[in-house]
Amino acid sequence: MPHTLRVIVLQPVLEVSDPAGFTLWPVAGIEPYGFLPLSGALAPAEVGTAVMSIAAHNDVVPAADDRPPRPADPLGSFLHGLLTMDDLFASGGLRVTDTASGVTLLPGCCNGLEERRDWFDVLDRDGRASFGHDPSPLAERHGDAIRLTVDADRDDSPVIGLAVGDLRRLLTGAERDLAGFLALAAAWAARRLPGHAAPVTSALARALVLPAQGPPSASPRRPEAVG
Repeated sequence: MPHTLRVIVLQPVLEVSDPAGFTLWPVAGIEPYGFLPLSGALAPAEVGTAVMSIAAHNDVVPAADDRPPRPADPLGSFLHGLLTMDDLFASGGLRVTDTASGVTLLPGCCNGLEERRDWFDVLDRDGRASFGHDPSPLAERHGDAIRLTVDADRDDSPVIGLAVGDLRRLLTGAERDLAGFLALAAAWAARRLPGHAAPVTSALARALVLPAQGPPSASPRRPEAVG
């Protein structure tokens, strides 16, 4: 009788902005508005895509703008929001896949990677958290088990179940992935944006809610999985 090993994979993912017309640095040919998993194993063009996307997520003009004026040069203008906004946003979140059933939970609209601490509330506090809308993913704790609903607005939504201890280990792995990405992005910025490397790296750390100083090296890591 065939045996199938059930494996749950959790990854921090970033929503990719549309790169149409973007020429400030090389970016990868990734479908816009899809999700790019972040880790220390990305290729340089993928890092460029991630930095472009996070900068684009924050390229907004608030109603009451007391920031320095937007620079006239194209690079300074594009980075203006990333480098001057107080509250930064990195559209995306955590993607959870059950590789046996093929069910995947994706972050919904308006969810950001900076909100991922809500996952720890599911483990240690409220026992329940949602992550955006359209779809409306939901995580709930029931004793020693976690139930992940792909879209809480659907009565027939697929679900993923896993143990509390497994989710905690997966979340720890996601933090390592993000720290690895930040270290990789710091090295990328030193090469591609030497005049802005330090403030860009600091802004990325704030957007991802990570310590400002990344690890000295980013070793590729396979996505954390439990089975």
